[in-house]
Amino acid sequence: MMRKTPERRKAAENILCNRINFIMDGAIYMITDYLAVDIETTGLSPERDGIIEIGAVRYKDSEPCGEYSCLIRTERLLPQRITELTGITREMLEEHGIPEREAVLGFLEYGRDIPVLLGHNILFDYSFLKTAALRFGMEFERSGLDTLAFARALHPELESRSLAALCGHYRIEQEQAHRAAADALSAQRLYSALCREFPDYSFSAVPLCYRPKKQQPMTARQKKYLQDLLRHCSMEYTDELELLSKSDASRLIDRLILTKGRPDRAASENACPEWQNVIKYH
Repeated sequence: MMRKTPERRKAAENILCNRINFIMDGAIYMITDYLAVDIETTGLSPERDGIIEIGAVRYKDSEPCGEYSCLIRTERLLPQRITELTGITREMLEEHGIPEREAVLGFLEYGRDIPVLLGHNILFDYSFLKTAALRFGMEFERSGLDTLAFARALHPELESRSLAALCGHYRIEQEQAHRAAADALSAQRLYSALCREFPDYSFSAVPLCYRPKKQQPMTARQKKYLQDLLRHCSMEYTDELELLSKSDASRLIDRLILTKGRPDRAASENACPEWQNVIKYH
C-alpha cells in the first residue's frame, strides 16, 4: 500500500474539512472558498499536447480575492484551429509567454492552500495541470466543483450545456470567450447562478481523479539531434527541453524540419556536422 506523503495527507484533510456541502439547521450551504480555474491548450491529450495559458481566480466567501494568469511558451505545434478559437498566436506566446515550469510551479504555489478547484468540465483542466505537475516532480491532489456536471443534472432540457450556451441562458456576459482567466470568471458566475436558482441542490465537491500515462523520456540520440538542429537554426537548447518525452522530442524535430526546411540530402557531404546528423536522423 502506498504511504501518504505530508502533502497528500494535508490535501485529504482539507478536502474533508471543506466537503463541503453540509447541512445545518435544515439548510444546505454552498461551497464559498475555491479556486476558479481554466486553461487553454494545444489539443485534447494531457500527454501529447501542452498548456498555453493558465487563468485562476481565488474566491473567499464567494468574493474574488486574487488572480493568477499567464501565457506559456511551448515547443509543441500550435494548430491554426486553436489560434482561431482562442486568438492566441505563436507570436504572443514567444513575446509574452513564460517557460512551462515557471508557469506551472507558479500556479501550484498560488493555489497551494486551496483544496477545491471550480471550472467547467474541470477534470479536463485538472488532467493537464496534474500531468505537468508530476513532470516537474510535484504532487497535485484536489477536489472539484464542475459546473458542467451540475448543468447536466439541473438542465436536462437544454440542447447545449457548453459554457457559452449556459452563459447565454443565464445572461452572463462573457468578457473574452476561450481565454483562460475570462472563462474561469464565467464558470464562477455560472456556479453562482446555478446556486441561486437551485438552492436545495447539493453542490458537492468531489475528488478529482486522473492518472497520467507514463511517458518515455527523450533518448540520448534524439537529444543529440535536437541540440544539433537547434544550433543550426540559431536557436537555444533550454532546460525545458530536457523534460521532453520521446514522442514530444520526435514531434519537435519534425516541426523544426517542417518550418526551417529539410536539408538537401544530395548536399549532405558538404553540410556542417550538425546538419549531417539531422540528415542521417531523417
